[in-house]
Amino acid sequence: MNLPAIRLSQQKIKRQDLSTPQEVVAYMGAMQAQDLEMSKWAVGLRLSNSTKTLIENALNDGSLVRTHILRPTWHIVSGQDVRWMMALTGKNIKTLAATYERKLGMDAALFTKANDLIVKALEGGKSLTRQEVMKELEKRGIKTDSSRAVHFMMNAETDAIVCNGTPKGKEITYALLDEKVPKGLILNKEESLFTLAQRYFRSHSPTTLQDFHWWSGLSMTDARAGLQNIQSDLEQMEYEGKSYFIHKEIEVLNLDDSIFMLPAFDEYCVSYKDRSTIFDKHLQGQAITSNGIFKPIIVVNGKVEGIWKRTIQKNKVLIEPTFFDASKKFDVEKLQSAAQGFGDFLELEVEVKKTW
Repeated sequence: MNLPAIRLSQQKIKRQDLSTPQEVVAYMGAMQAQDLEMSKWAVGLRLSNSTKTLIENALNDGSLVRTHILRPTWHIVSGQDVRWMMALTGKNIKTLAATYERKLGMDAALFTKANDLIVKALEGGKSLTRQEVMKELEKRGIKTDSSRAVHFMMNAETDAIVCNGTPKGKEITYALLDEKVPKGLILNKEESLFTLAQRYFRSHSPTTLQDFHWWSGLSMTDARAGLQNIQSDLEQMEYEGKSYFIHKEIEVLNLDDSIFMLPAFDEYCVSYKDRSTIFDKHLQGQAITSNGIFKPIIVVNGKVEGIWKRTIQKNKVLIEPTFFDASKKFDVEKLQSAAQGFGDFLELEVEVKKTW
């Protein structure tokens, strides 16, 4: 079997058969999203005829939520899933943050006081920037600086108190989760482990227990329990001398000399601990920096063959591709088509700068 072809299909990059942003994100489980603008494209490219406005509306109406969940970084999740998923993984984020928070003089009593003040500042449907929320804490005698501010808000997120609000221009804001997002699924721990594992192994197949452990942020014990709960839905396959789990509900599509322009931090790259299946190890440093920044990638026939950047101009987007091996020949029409897809998403004209 062709592992990259299966992943492109299962991740809805090659096979776009879902109808709404919420359906896409729920199917994927969660989608990494510290680069907010790129994360909108990550959702949008998995839908036919989607636009940036469509994804933004979903984030603003609560059908999608952007918050710190799973690993201690931003993700987009379905509003229906945010509470059970946070109950499962929030404590792991707190544990990872605890040592640094102690150095900042932050403890449980302080977080409780801060949470109460955050609720009062946001209640009534308000959306406030982090700086605006911190001003309210300062008024009540709580010291804040940039480091403390990050931890005050992340703690409120992992306590399921706040989530993303409606942006103010280019600034992100926070809103009260219970005011913005209707109550969703209620799951106990066993059900949560089953559901998270089921979503990951279906949407990211073929994959491994180690990949799921990395992606979910769960302890290895919990990750293994989740896998065992869905064992009947999986088969094992060998690929390049390694063993993978593959969901029984797969559809393998021909790559057809495909070219995709995927965003920074896309799940196709970031959601696996072992990324050697999609590009040569010696090339990873050109797409993933030493401090963990994942660049937008060009995927040719399932393999990462380059990176790209975009510049938004008045009425168009300029796209500059850079291929790792300039001597290789690529289908220019397919590259232009991939770039046009991004332009259509932004509802802008496209210019591709020839850099190869």
